[in-house]
Amino acid sequence: MLKRYEEFLKILDKRLDKYFEEQCEYIKCKPGCSMCCEVGEYPFSQLEMEYLMAGFMKLPYDLKNKIKAEIDKLKRTRPKMHKCPFLIDKKCSVYPHRGIVCRTHGLAWYDEAENRIRLPYCVNKGLNYAKVFNRETGEVFLQEPITERLRIDTILQSEEAKEYGLECGEIRPLMKWF
Repeated sequence: MLKRYEEFLKILDKRLDKYFEEQCEYIKCKPGCSMCCEVGEYPFSQLEMEYLMAGFMKLPYDLKNKIKAEIDKLKRTRPKMHKCPFLIDKKCSVYPHRGIVCRTHGLAWYDEAENRIRLPYCVNKGLNYAKVFNRETGEVFLQEPITERLRIDTILQSEEAKEYGLECGEIRPLMKWF
């Protein structure tokens, strides 16, 4: 199953790369910027968790211990919103194995169900899409948002995902898996 998922991710990543290229003038992400990984709940499906943990198992011993310590701390304190435990020194320690929420974050897309353009949280900090967002009114002046619904559930239940025979399982916040 993980091999099929990895093949599915190659196709998804190509599409997402195209979207990031199309919207590059609005995206301010750069190495060391990890705001999106510092406060969140991070929804992951069971399949994504298995893939993430496969990446975790390949890490050096000392890095695994840092991550385990962070997970233990989060389990003790149980904050609703928290730093991703895989974020070490402002870098994703499992980047090739990151989840769909991580892969899609930073893009602006039109949410037909809610009749609004979804922007990344960092727009409120004057970063991604700040030049097309009025913070006072909440209006977005983006001419061509992505029309694909970039939610984890929609992506994992897409026809494309079905072609790979993916069984994604339950979706929960990252820390609920530990």
